[in-house]
Amino acid sequence: GDVDCTVETDLCSEYDVSGYPTIKYFTPETDAKGDSYNGGRDFDALKAHVVDNLEVKCQADSGEGCTDKEKAFIEKMKAKGADEIQKQYERLDGMKSGKMAKEQKQWVMQRYNILSQLK
Repeated sequence: GDVDCTVETDLCSEYDVSGYPTIKYFTPETDAKGDSYNGGRDFDALKAHVVDNLEVKCQADSGEGCTDKEKAFIEKMKAKGADEIQKQYERLDGMKSGKMAKEQKQWVMQRYNILSQLK
């Protein structure tokens, strides 16, 4: 949605919007106030953020859209159980904002998305 914070001051305060322009996004992992997007504002930067952080391609419950590598990871993590899934989820959550090669970042995000579905 689009909000004019010079008019909707209560709404903007509720979601901790204080600078303009602000982009917020919401996922099952964010709290009710969402997360602030702090990346570039050009199309390529926004698209990269969506692909890396928001787009869910692999469905862990059905295997739909999953590569063989992702399917193997799903089976491996299911066999390890809930405690290990949570541990690996937290580890990848800490890694996902770090700097790394594009391929490595993609695999981190693929595993993070799978684990978020398995939790």
